[in-house]
Amino acid sequence: MRKRISLMAACGVAALGLAATPAHAADPVFTLAGPAEIGLRPHPGQNVGPQKTSVEFRLVNDTAAAFDRQSTFTIDLSGLKGIADVALAKQQGSDCALTEAAVTCKRPALWKGETTVVDLDLSAAKDSKAGATADLTVTGKAEGATFKSATTKVRVGGPDLVLERADLKAEQKPGDKQPLSIVFANEGTESVQGVVLEMRTTHGIDLVEQYDNCSYSEDPSEGRPWNTGWSTVQCLLEGEYKPGTVYGVDGPLTLKAAPHAFADGLTYAVYAAGDQPKAGKTSKKPTGGKKLAVRERAAKASAQSVDLDPWNNLQEFDFRTRNSADLVAWPVALAGGAGETVKADFGFRNNGPAWVAELRSGQSIARTDIVIPAGTKVTKVPAGCQGVNPDGTAREQTLGAPRYFCSTGHVVGEREKFSYPFELKIEQVVANAAGSVSVGQGTPEGTKGQPWDPNHANDKASVVISAKDGGASPSPTATATASPTATATSSATATATATSGATANGGLAATGSSAGPLALGGAVLVAAGGGLVLAFRRKSGTHA
Repeated sequence: MRKRISLMAACGVAALGLAATPAHAADPVFTLAGPAEIGLRPHPGQNVGPQKTSVEFRLVNDTAAAFDRQSTFTIDLSGLKGIADVALAKQQGSDCALTEAAVTCKRPALWKGETTVVDLDLSAAKDSKAGATADLTVTGKAEGATFKSATTKVRVGGPDLVLERADLKAEQKPGDKQPLSIVFANEGTESVQGVVLEMRTTHGIDLVEQYDNCSYSEDPSEGRPWNTGWSTVQCLLEGEYKPGTVYGVDGPLTLKAAPHAFADGLTYAVYAAGDQPKAGKTSKKPTGGKKLAVRERAAKASAQSVDLDPWNNLQEFDFRTRNSADLVAWPVALAGGAGETVKADFGFRNNGPAWVAELRSGQSIARTDIVIPAGTKVTKVPAGCQGVNPDGTAREQTLGAPRYFCSTGHVVGEREKFSYPFELKIEQVVANAAGSVSVGQGTPEGTKGQPWDPNHANDKASVVISAKDGGASPSPTATATASPTATATSSATATATATSGATANGGLAATGSSAGPLALGGAVLVAAGGGLVLAFRRKSGTHA
C-alpha cells in the first residue's frame, strides 16, 4: 500500500534586481522545497512487505519569465545506505536517472509556476533500526541561475496517532442529540508528548459542552460571516501517549442538530501537540471550571490503516437532516415615463427553516430567472447575472437582453435574501406588458422547483412597469414595490429590508443557531418520506 505525504513546503523565489549596467539582468535565484521530515514504517511493514512513503521535491518559478536553459538536479543517496531503500515513483518521467549513489534529473526549462523536480518512493531498509535518521538533500545547477537546496530528514519509525471512527447516526431530525465517542491509539514506535483533539462542524451542527482546555473559533468567509465558515473546537490533552496504547476521551461530547440543520458534516482529528492546524482569529476559551480528560482503554482502536502518516488521524461524517427550505420570489412593480431609467431589485428569500449548502462541490444552490417586460431595456446588470435569449439559450451581449439568469453561489442561509439590482430604461410604456421572477433549480429552459422546497406556488412572482401618470397598467399578483436590502453573496448583492411586496407570501421563519459550516458538498438532494435528506458523493482520498 503506497501512502503519500503532502510535501507542499513554502517555496519563496526571488528575482534579483537589475545590474548597474542595462546590458544584462542579474541571475535569478530559485528555491527548492521538500518536507521537513518524513517517517518510514519499520521493516517489514504490515505483513505485505515494506511499506512505501512518497517524497516529492518541487521548485516554484515566481520570476517574470520562464528560465529557458537546461537545469540539473541531484539528490545524494549515500546517507540512506542501510536506512532506506529508494525507487523512482511510477509517475516519474524518463528525465530522471537512479543509481545506488544518487538521483539525477534534467529539465530543459523552468516554466513559470510550480514544477515537480522528482518524486521518490522510500521504504525502510531490511536491517534498519527504529530511530535511525538520515538527510535527503536536493541541489540544482544551471548556467545563469542559482538554486537554494532543500533537505528532508528521513526517520525510521516515529509516533503514529490512529483515530477510531465513531458510531454516529447519519439520518436525523432537528433537535436530535447524539454522543461523539473519541478513541485513538499510538500505533507508532515513539511516544507523543501532548495531543490536540480537533472537532469541526458545519452551520447546522452544534457541540453542546464546553471545556476550559478547549478553544472555540469561527472561520467566517468575507461578506457572509454567519453561515459559510466552520465552527472549530481544539482541545489540548496533556500527557505522554505511549506506543501500542489506546486512549479514550473521558467526558461527554454531544452533537445537536440545530433547527435549521439540513446538509451538514463533521470532521474530527487528533494531532501531536504543535502539529494541529492554526486556530481561527476569533478563538475563545471558556472558564467554567471543567476540563476534558483522557484515560487509557483496553480495547484496540479499529483503524483501517496503521502507518506513519497523518491520514489515519482524521475521520469525517455527513449528516442528513429531514428538513425543508422554502424559496420565495418577490414581485416587483415600477412606474416611469418613456426615456426614464428606473432601478429594480429582483430576487428571492429563503423562508427556511433549513439552510442549504454545496460546500464541497461549490455548485450554485439556486437560479433566479428574470424575464424583462416589453418596452424596457436593461442598461446595468449586477455580478452573477448573465443575459440569455427568450428561450434561455446563451447570447453574446449582456446588456439589453430580454431575460437573465442569476446564480446564488453555494450557500443559502435559512434567513437569507438575495437581491439582484438592475437598471432599466423605459423606451416605451407597453400596456399589459409584464415580466416575471422565478427561483429554483437551474435547467436549460430556466428553472424548476427544488425537491427540498415544500411550496412551489411562491417560486414565481410578477414584474410590472406602468406609466408614471397613473395611466392604464396591468394588475400583477402583488403590486408592492420590492426594495429589499441585505448582505452580499459571492455572486449577488443580497439585501435585507423587505417591503410589503417581499412579504406577500408570509413572514420569515425564526430559526436557531448561527454556527458556521463546512467544506462539504458534491451533494445530491432527494426527497424522502415527506421530509428531505441529502446524499453525499465523495471524492476518493479527499477530506473536507
